Amino acid sequence: MWSSITAFVRSYWRSFAVVGGLVAMVLVGLHYQINVKLLALLTLIGGFITNGFVALATLTALIPVVGPLLVKLLSLPIFYLFNGLGYFLSLLAIKKGYGTEVVSYRLITIMFLVGVVIGYIIGNLLPFK
Repeated sequence: MWSSITAFVRSYWRSFAVVGGLVAMVLVGLHYQINVKLLALLTLIGGFITNGFVALATLTALIPVVGPLLVKLLSLPIFYLFNGLGYFLSLLAIKKGYGTEVVSYRLITIMFLVGVVIGYIIGNLLPFK
């Protein structure tokens, strides 16, 4: 039993360190009564630079049954936001006269998404261990 726990910690030690560092930063900031908005901004910047949010999502997804559902529930609105932002920026670019560029970039995006889906399907059909 201890060997499996040790192997688990060795596999995810970076994720534990990053998430622990972000939690420690927040706790120290709250202890020294740093402005909450500044602390939130520093946490966001630190999370993006160190991929702390990815590490947190990875550790959350390891919880049986509930973890993957929670990660999907939290990440789906981000994809909707990016998609809506892309459509809004495309509309602005078309109004400025960049219609052909918008079409070519949309085709590149569609090809990328199709490639991701095909890679996901192949990855599930041929799992590497």
